[in-house]
Amino acid sequence: MQTELDKVDIGLLKLLQNDASLTNKELSYKLNKSIATIHERIRKLKDQGYIKKIVAILDRKKINRNLISFSQVLLNDHTQRTLNEFEDSVTKFPEVMECLQMTGAYDFILRIATEDMEAYHDFYRNKLATLANITTVQSFFVLSEAKSSTAYPI
Repeated sequence: MQTELDKVDIGLLKLLQNDASLTNKELSYKLNKSIATIHERIRKLKDQGYIKKIVAILDRKKINRNLISFSQVLLNDHTQRTLNEFEDSVTKFPEVMECLQMTGAYDFILRIATEDMEAYHDFYRNKLATLANITTVQSFFVLSEAKSSTAYPI
């Protein structure tokens, strides 16, 4: 059962969203709480599902993922089986960073990270286009990135 977040929980979540490498000692200093309290609060936030996982966010350019595209996908039918099959298949592709089912003219939007246009073309022709039930794919390519955040405002 989830409980309501108090000021300490919110403070922890804000700090960890911006730098999950902070130690319990550093967190305890910033929030004026004991290390044991911080440790217990983080465990509780994990147990309750507020913290899903702790990851390192890489610089995509340093790992040669220079091209980001958003591809809108329209399927030819909308049965539960077709939707599930599409999701199961597309989420196995390492180039697909996000797969979101949408309302509107398209069924899904994919965030795809590839090395360059040639790699995207290869992904499109040899992976995405091979999936069943796709009617239309419309892709947009990122020219610049003014903001990229993983932190939710709380």
